[in-house]
Amino acid sequence: MTTELPARLHHNAYVTKDQEATRAFYEDLIGLPLVATWSEADELFGAERVYCHTFFGLGDGSALAFFQFANQEDADLFDPELAPSPFRHIALKVSTELQDAIAKRLQHADWRPEGTFVLEHGYCRSLYTEDPNGLLIEFTVDTPEVEAIAAERRPKAHAELRTWLAGDHSSNNTYR
Repeated sequence: MTTELPARLHHNAYVTKDQEATRAFYEDLIGLPLVATWSEADELFGAERVYCHTFFGLGDGSALAFFQFANQEDADLFDPELAPSPFRHIALKVSTELQDAIAKRLQHADWRPEGTFVLEHGYCRSLYTEDPNGLLIEFTVDTPEVEAIAAERRPKAHAELRTWLAGDHSSNNTYR
């Protein structure tokens, strides 16, 4: 078994019903540039699917990607709203300054104020909001102690998972 790890996120894909609303959110409000748009027709899952695939760039070269289908039957078939969940989200690492700037742009645009919130996790601080597709986006600032915390957690990760799976669901987050 190799010990090499993936270098970074390549892209995270999601379905959109409105590419322009998605572009305006990610490019105009969040500040991620549209770096590629692919118009495609492929044989996928037993039928030809015609779609537009957009990519919004992140600083490390990775991207957030979105599909919009030309055919309404395909759009209905792959609709992410069939099973929405706050546990299905994208988390992006940002600086405190960028998190603050994004929060200000969202507030200035009156972007979903009822669904935009901050959580202090103890080991990081996260700003959450939804994109135009209902996808939850998390902008995360790690604490200055993140490397020490990671070094402490890594050796215990397997044992703590076994403990949880065995039924002990006590919180082990001592950082809040």
